[in-house]
Amino acid sequence: MSIFQSKFLDLTATSLSQIRGGQLVMLPILIASDLLVKFKVEQILTEVGASIPIFPGFNFTLGHNRGVSFGILDSTHWIAPYLLSSFAIVLVVFALSWAARQSSKLINFAGILVAAGGLANAIDRLGDGAVTDYLDFGWQALRWPTFNLADVLIFIGVALLLIAWRKGSQNLEGGEQ
Repeated sequence: MSIFQSKFLDLTATSLSQIRGGQLVMLPILIASDLLVKFKVEQILTEVGASIPIFPGFNFTLGHNRGVSFGILDSTHWIAPYLLSSFAIVLVVFALSWAARQSSKLINFAGILVAAGGLANAIDRLGDGAVTDYLDFGWQALRWPTFNLADVLIFIGVALLLIAWRKGSQNLEGGEQ
């Protein structure tokens, strides 16, 4: 094992051990919830049709994304799901270990949300080569690309990180002159 690998593993293990217990319990619960919802929605939409209107502007529409956000890096090559999932897992480990080293509970929580969403999509992708999407918003021809609960978790986590960053920068501006 190289020095880099050893230091990385030590840093990651130390960082991850600093995550608060309640938040760490949330990680598998959020992942399992996302995967269960994807499974049930896909099962229902396969039976009744590709789309179910919920209310004007919102449908459950079955979609499969072989790429990342908005279909970027879309590929049907057999290695693509493994590469994309591996990359996602590496990003999740870095994000979790960074968030765990922060003293802010908000940042710790945001890290858990980002990690749960990233891992849930990575696991889903490994199942059949694509991420199952089903949340469909828009009006007539103007539609946002379909997405899922894991994407919502990632979005909320990133939004909380931005709030924490903004809150931290305001504290610095107000306290030091």
